[in-house]
Order: sequence, then C-alpha cells, then structure tokens
Amino acid sequence: MLDRIRVVLVNTSHPGNIGGTARAMKNMGLSRLVLVQPEEFPSGEANARASGATDILEAAVVVDSLEEALAGCNLVLGTSARDRRIPWPLLDPRECAQHSLEHVKLGGEVALVFGREYAGLTNEELQRCQFHVHIPSNPEFSSLNLATAVQVLAYEVRMAWLALQGQPTKVEKLETTAMLDAVPVTADELERFYAHLEQTLVEIDFLDPEKPRHLMARLRRLYGRSGVSKLEMNILRGILTETQKAARGELHKRRHD
Repeated sequence: MLDRIRVVLVNTSHPGNIGGTARAMKNMGLSRLVLVQPEEFPSGEANARASGATDILEAAVVVDSLEEALAGCNLVLGTSARDRRIPWPLLDPRECAQHSLEHVKLGGEVALVFGREYAGLTNEELQRCQFHVHIPSNPEFSSLNLATAVQVLAYEVRMAWLALQGQPTKVEKLETTAMLDAVPVTADELERFYAHLEQTLVEIDFLDPEKPRHLMARLRRLYGRSGVSKLEMNILRGILTETQKAARGELHKRRHD
C-alpha cells in the first residue's frame, strides 16, 4: 500500500535536504521519491545525509515539471505554511494521512508535495493540489526544515497504515533476559526464597524466631500477589545473599574488636 504514496520535492536547493528526506521516508516505510528540477542532484551530500537510505535516492525519479511528477495521481496534497488569498480545503498531518490511506485502499495513487526551502510552493503549484496540509507548529517559530516536514507527514502516514493493518504502534523493548522476565517462578522456587528470606531476616535481627508476629505470613502474601518472575527472583535472591555476607562480615568484625 505504501508504495502507492510518492513524496514530491519541488526545486529543492540543498542536496542535504534531499538526503534527509530519503532517510525520513525509509524510516516510515515510504519508498517513492520524485524530484522536480532539484538544483543539485545526485550529490555526495545527499548520500551522506541519507544515512543508509541511498536506495531511495538511487530509485528517485527526476522530472522537469510538477505536472510530470503528479502523473497518474488520484490525490495530491500540498504542504503550505502561509495563508493564501484563495481559501482551499485544509488538512492537518493526521487528516492528510487518513485521506491518503483511504485513497490507497481503493487502489489510488497519492502524492505528498513539498515546496522550496525558502518559499514553499507557489500559488499555481498549490492549485494543482486537492488539499493543502498545514503542520501546526509554534506560530512564533513556524518554519520547518524540509526533511523535518517530510518526517512529520511520513510518520502520520505510517501510524495510519499500522492502524489500518491492525498492527501495534508500539513494541515493548526486549532485554536479553526477556524470557526469564516473562516466566513466573514456580511454587518450589518461592518456598526456597521464603526460607532464604527468613534466614536472612533472622541474621540481621529483623525477625525474632521466638516472636515472629506473623511477619513471614505477611511477606508471603506480599510476594505471592506480586507475580514474581524468574529474573526478579534471581535479583531478590542475590540481594539476600549479599545482605547475609555483609551481616556475617559485621559480626566477624565485632568478635575480633
């Protein structure tokens, strides 16, 4: 689906922005880049800024006019940071993504059009777009870098695509010990822990075995409802072991003082 969404850059003056755009696109799963009369392309600076997304640059199509860039498109959305004299249907980035995916679902072709770094799209170019897209940035500092603007729209497209596919929009970070952290301890492991815990509490004089006052029963209830995993149990047992070492060392020191 995402291969039916093209990013169109018009008359880009800085090749680094082309590279940054390629990187932003690849991050979000977009692959089709169309360049309308770029001032400098191909470029080593573009490759450097792409940071591994050079395949996007190598596949980029360079054309002489916006008309050529939009050939075959059913939906054209142009970014605009300025107010225009003629009112035009306006979308924010999230709405832009939703409209794009709706057209793609029907088999359509979509173009996201970005203008020049210094002046954006001309009125004539904007009139080729069915919708204008405005990124609601800080009005006191609203000018976005070109690649950053591409990143914003590409991100929203990906989020809309993930939702459409029923895929999660966040992935839990897995540690190398993730399996241990996911597996709960067994009943016998808990019993060994309780025995270790009781022994340690006695050694540090926190628990009087002659007057336990239900302490261990309360601790059993506490740990029993915590859903302790194997990894967490390893941590707890390690703490108890080190506590015992410290307590025994202190006792040994007192005896020799």
